Amino acid sequence: MAIPLCNVRPLFDLKGRNYIVTGGGQGIGFAVVRAVAEYGGNVAILDIRDKPVDEYDTLASKFGVKLTYVKTDVSKEESLKSSFNRAVEFLGSIDGAFTSAGVAIDKPFIEQTWDEAQRIQDTNVLGTFFTTQLVAKQLLKQGTRGSIVHVASITSHTVLPKHRMSAYNASKGAVRILTEALGVELAPHGIRVNSISPGFIDSEQTRVVRDLKTPEDSAIMDTAPPLSRIGNFNDLTGAVIYLLSDASAYTVGADITITGGLHIGRIEA
Repeated sequence: MAIPLCNVRPLFDLKGRNYIVTGGGQGIGFAVVRAVAEYGGNVAILDIRDKPVDEYDTLASKFGVKLTYVKTDVSKEESLKSSFNRAVEFLGSIDGAFTSAGVAIDKPFIEQTWDEAQRIQDTNVLGTFFTTQLVAKQLLKQGTRGSIVHVASITSHTVLPKHRMSAYNASKGAVRILTEALGVELAPHGIRVNSISPGFIDSEQTRVVRDLKTPEDSAIMDTAPPLSRIGNFNDLTGAVIYLLSDASAYTVGADITITGGLHIGRIEA
């Protein structure tokens, strides 16, 4: 018998659900925190910054949700574990996570040091790996389903023009294939793992990279995508809400590219 059609809008609702967001103190992570709160979800933010952006202070009351902030270094086992335990204690239970904690460096390959490359892998790859493991263990303990969304990157699909980010590229390639592997392994437990791959996004990190480049090279961020503009946080949050919510109940191991078309091809000046 065919499944009857249902209303779509309620499928995106996150009211009363609880999420962990790493790297949620600013940038893409905070944009997702705000979006989850808007949809009624409670959030525990794990971030290495001393404090989040100012808007955090008014977010809970604005949307009627619970929020907490725990300073965390996701590249350090003890820091991540203790912060995760505090987050679960605050939330009571969890329904999923968004793992956006990450670092990058734009530097010629032959000049990158062991410590620089190690920090990128420890944060971007192992931080994602073990955050997901902690979330999966908690969901299994609860006996509940859940959704985990990783942040891969356009750099896991192609090499960006005028960028020298080999260590970062390697880390994001790892995150994308990790998403697929865990999507398959955890799906039988009702735990869905997916990822997004942002392209050029106007963020604090991107502005730092811009400052290190010539005006001609940094202009590529605005002109290379087929949509002829750099992306912004609002371009990403809808996809994350979809992946966290029941609207994506049959989506597993997927990567949503949000690049203005840049992962397919670029506009040549």
